[in-house]
Amino acid sequence: MHVYFLIAAYAFAGAAASGLAGAAVLRLLRRRSLTASLAVVSAVGVVAMLAGTLAVAWAMFLSPHDLKVVTTVVAMAAAVSLATALLLGRRVVARSRELADAARSFGDGGTFAAPPAPATAELEAVSRELAATSARLTASRERERALETSRRELVAWISHDLRTPLAGLRAMAEALEDGVAADPGRYLTQMRTEVDRLNDMVGDLFELSRIHAGALPLSPARLSLYDLVGDALAGVDPLAREHGVRLVGDDVEPVPVEVDGKEMSRVLGNLLINAIRRTPADGTVAVAVERAPEGSVVVSVTDGCGGIPEEDLPRVFDTGWRGSHARTPPAGAGLGLAIVRGIVEAHRGRATVRNIPGGCRFEVTLPAAT
Repeated sequence: MHVYFLIAAYAFAGAAASGLAGAAVLRLLRRRSLTASLAVVSAVGVVAMLAGTLAVAWAMFLSPHDLKVVTTVVAMAAAVSLATALLLGRRVVARSRELADAARSFGDGGTFAAPPAPATAELEAVSRELAATSARLTASRERERALETSRRELVAWISHDLRTPLAGLRAMAEALEDGVAADPGRYLTQMRTEVDRLNDMVGDLFELSRIHAGALPLSPARLSLYDLVGDALAGVDPLAREHGVRLVGDDVEPVPVEVDGKEMSRVLGNLLINAIRRTPADGTVAVAVERAPEGSVVVSVTDGCGGIPEEDLPRVFDTGWRGSHARTPPAGAGLGLAIVRGIVEAHRGRATVRNIPGGCRFEVTLPAAT
């Protein structure tokens, strides 16, 4: 038994020396190719076995012939191990370079295309993560381009919308100043109308800027949607009468919600005004409130606008979208629905729109009060 312990001690000493030397070499090569590291690992295993064998052979006083046989066997094993390590290393390095080239392509603004050749499980996992990241970046770039386009359009449209009433105000002021106004009272009334329009536009811009900056102040309170919808219908009733549109609010459940009453009234008002202006005379605008299966509340506004083109549906809530190329009322500046979405999302809800026969249906989904 004592002999076996001695053999084990000699073998361990030789293998440990080889392992320490290999660790030092690996540290020096830590920034080099993986092929070199694999070759060192393979060499350490073989050299450790050879060192242990030689130590034991020396301790057991083997004959030169037996020592030569053992050394030859170990050398053949070393050659095969090194060749295998080099082949594996070259394959892994090649796959890594292909993956790096693919990653560089989508990092420069393109999309990630995974290398066709099979790789190790770890490289496959990295490839999947890069593909997912590429998809998210592509979607982000598309959203950024859409937002930038929307911002540029908004600046151009707002500039036009501000210039038109200002030009009219200047002309009317000059006419009053020169005393050539045939009906000064009518001029003053028109000037007041234009000023109110400008004030509403500036207010919408201020509201939208707070929404985009995430600085919209909310004071949520427990309110009944029945009361909110009733107040909103009463507020737009004169406009509906002017346009010959019938308002319907019979399917409104008294569902409680935790919302900012002022901001949610603005949401309902914007949706109803938009629906009334798009619905032809003798048409109907209907409001409904119902509980959703997932514990939320859905407020819907249905109009008779005839429907929205399918290509425009994704842009309905974008800043500056109006659904019309007209720049005169009631087209507006295209801020109302963008404000609706911003306020609803600030309440942890969502605003959607879909076409129905004869018109479209705007839906606002809000968390129900607990």
